[in-house]
Amino acid sequence: MSQLPVSSHQSRLVVAISSRALFDLDQSHRIFEEQGIDAYCQYQIEHEDEILGPGIAFSLVKKLLGLNALLENRAHVEIVLLSRNSADTGLRVFNSLHHHKLDITRAAFTGGESPFDYARALGAHLFLSANAEDVRQALDSGMAAATIMPGLDTSSFEGKDELLRIAFDGDAVIFSDEAERVYQEQGLEAFEASERASAKTPLPGGPFKQFLSVLHQIQTIMPSDASPIRTALITARGVPAHERVIRTLRSWDIRIDEALFLGGMDKSAFLTAFGADIFFDDQPVHCHAASRHVPTGHVPQGVTNG
Repeated sequence: MSQLPVSSHQSRLVVAISSRALFDLDQSHRIFEEQGIDAYCQYQIEHEDEILGPGIAFSLVKKLLGLNALLENRAHVEIVLLSRNSADTGLRVFNSLHHHKLDITRAAFTGGESPFDYARALGAHLFLSANAEDVRQALDSGMAAATIMPGLDTSSFEGKDELLRIAFDGDAVIFSDEAERVYQEQGLEAFEASERASAKTPLPGGPFKQFLSVLHQIQTIMPSDASPIRTALITARGVPAHERVIRTLRSWDIRIDEALFLGGMDKSAFLTAFGADIFFDDQPVHCHAASRHVPTGHVPQGVTNG
């Protein structure tokens, strides 16, 4: 893709990612769980010259970093690496970053402590991790965050094309779980009646509103028909619950490229057709189904997550 014309304003997107989300550390993690921290550290030191293979979020990170070559310094995407490893055992991670030519220059190795505080200090808009507790802490602090789901064969996944394609569920992800609570507590009929009555009242923002807004700001730098980023809302909502969603995004002045209102259908085939480099959803059942087809992040937020 050639460089694109840009406007005069500057946008910045910071994504914090754990080493287990970026690289395949399954074998190392099994040693940690089965044999403990000392065996894990020894294993990492003994294998520090062996390059780690791609993890679930590897393709996403490559595409995010690739945006910097297209935006002529008017927007900037930065990936920061966060790891519970020590700096000593993290040398294998640094060697792998160099081998894969990933332009990641900021990292925090916390020696077993939760790294999410450093994500906030680094100005991250999004935190991706394989550690569900770290993700919950990040969400509680107001940061968009998701637990990377296992299940995808990363050795062959490269995305649909060179575009960065990000898909979102709606309720409890882009929006608050206000409407989802009505559905869970009172049923579909009450939910649809509530959404019809509130069609012109914007939904409150959810944990991913700001992240989506920053993506939109980067998209506005370039013509819509030449953007290297494509976004999609893929939601179980159907008619008549669509109107409030559309009006909410309009009130936020946020562009979303595609919107699929599936009326309860399984999302997997649609995510494959869209070619999502990552999909964010709050409901574990949807995440488990999607994770067999596309990289998926579980957002443990809202009424469906207790």
